[in-house]
Amino acid sequence: MERSLTHIALFAALIAVLGLVPPLYLAGAVPVTAQTLGVMLCGTVLGARRGALAVLLFLLLVALGLPLLSGGRGGLGVFVGPSVGYLVGFPLAAFVAGWIMERTTLPPFWAATAGGVIGGIGVMYVCGITGMAIVLDKTLAEAALLGLAFLPGDMIKAVLAGLVTQGIARARPGALLARA
Repeated sequence: MERSLTHIALFAALIAVLGLVPPLYLAGAVPVTAQTLGVMLCGTVLGARRGALAVLLFLLLVALGLPLLSGGRGGLGVFVGPSVGYLVGFPLAAFVAGWIMERTTLPPFWAATAGGVIGGIGVMYVCGITGMAIVLDKTLAEAALLGLAFLPGDMIKAVLAGLVTQGIARARPGALLARA
């Protein structure tokens, strides 16, 4: 229990640290950030339940006003802006990525990359595009076109999640809780 709480807190901190990478704005007011890599890693390393809890802890800290999102954003206001769908999708994405890691017998790189693509991109885009459509008063097709601007970077992040997860599996197999 204590070990799980420590890992959850550490991975919430990882997402926060990845927010220090300066954001890039491509589609409207939704920034391209490194934080989605942290969300993918929460699932692929910690597993479905712990990964989702780490992301929920991070979002709780953001809601309390800590400026942990890229660009130093935080507070309840971010949950009514164009990024709201992506924020809602964070814990779901981590859960799905972790679920895939836990349930597949693929080698860690392939399982984590698949988890990153299906959870960190697929689930995240469904939530994010829906949120953008609602907040920006766009059709789903218009919001999807805006969201697709993120796809190349997110594919790179999914592969990076696979590489990092594989590295952890090789260096410290017991630290890969999604496979423990």
